[in-house]
Amino acid sequence: MGRVGHVSGDVKTRRPYRAPRRAEGAARTRAAVLASARELFVAKGYRRTTVADVADGAGVAVDTVYATVGRKPVILRELVETALSGTDEAVPGPERDYVTRMRAADGAAQMLAIYAAAIGAIHPRLGPVFLALRDAAVQDPACATLWAEIAQRRAANMRHLAAELRATGELRPDLDDDTVADIVWSTNAVEYWLLLVGERGWSTERFVAHLTDMWTRTLLAPR
Repeated sequence: MGRVGHVSGDVKTRRPYRAPRRAEGAARTRAAVLASARELFVAKGYRRTTVADVADGAGVAVDTVYATVGRKPVILRELVETALSGTDEAVPGPERDYVTRMRAADGAAQMLAIYAAAIGAIHPRLGPVFLALRDAAVQDPACATLWAEIAQRRAANMRHLAAELRATGELRPDLDDDTVADIVWSTNAVEYWLLLVGERGWSTERFVAHLTDMWTRTLLAPR
């Protein structure tokens, strides 16, 4: 009598699905694409760099660039976001590690010192990409939209920072939150970093110390 539901020798053992290995490979490919794009956008400029150039620099096919990251404007956005986060992925501002440390700080002066150090770490990554974006925004509508979005996001974030500093009770009473936000917004800008570090040759340490001192003296009430 035959056995129902089982045929001897007919069942093949399946290999386990290697999802983690595939994810790691995709992450390496994405990192290679972004590294290639960063180098080319900075060296050649956004407009003169093609997706084929990016693919060639990453050692992948053009279709792989589109599949792993996207079109040129998306690539540039990812470069900006990863430069801001300091990781391989975009991280929303409130979730970044230095923001967490600022919220746990012991007073406004420490908050400002933590933020100044964060700016000192971010801008060497962001500066070259920022220049590429600024130049691209002149003629590329998608890049112009990204430029405006980042500017508006920065301004909104500084308004939140001003409110958090106000909550410490240590801000000068003659400065309203909009003024506090505008002062920090203008001096934490990549342009300011480029002037002092890029053109005047300041070290990162000197720049961070300058921001900390300037913000503390300008924004906080004397003790």
